[in-house]
Amino acid sequence: MLEGELSDPRIAPSYVTEVVLAPGGKSARVFVAVHGSEAEEDSTLAALMTARAYIRSQLRDRMGVRHVPELTFAIDRSERLTGRMDELLGRLRKRDRRREETAAKAVAPSEG
Repeated sequence: MLEGELSDPRIAPSYVTEVVLAPGGKSARVFVAVHGSEAEEDSTLAALMTARAYIRSQLRDRMGVRHVPELTFAIDRSERLTGRMDELLGRLRKRDRRREETAAKAVAPSEG
């Protein structure tokens, strides 16, 4: 539905990463990863919240069930955070390598 059926221009390229169903099945939180800026995340979230009644009705029809949980949407930033953590760890590794190289150069002349 995110890719083609919802015609709201506020929805940026995105995909569902996880759906967490509450105990009892009366509500569900849908996590969505958005490719774009924070402004695009905000507009996508607003558009999805506006379209949630339509989404629920489509799910009801497609799944052939009587009850579909109330939907709430949340932005999943885990991919972005993982990338940032990888970047920071890479910087730490480079800094540690430079320190080791500097220490090795300082020790090498005293041996000769």
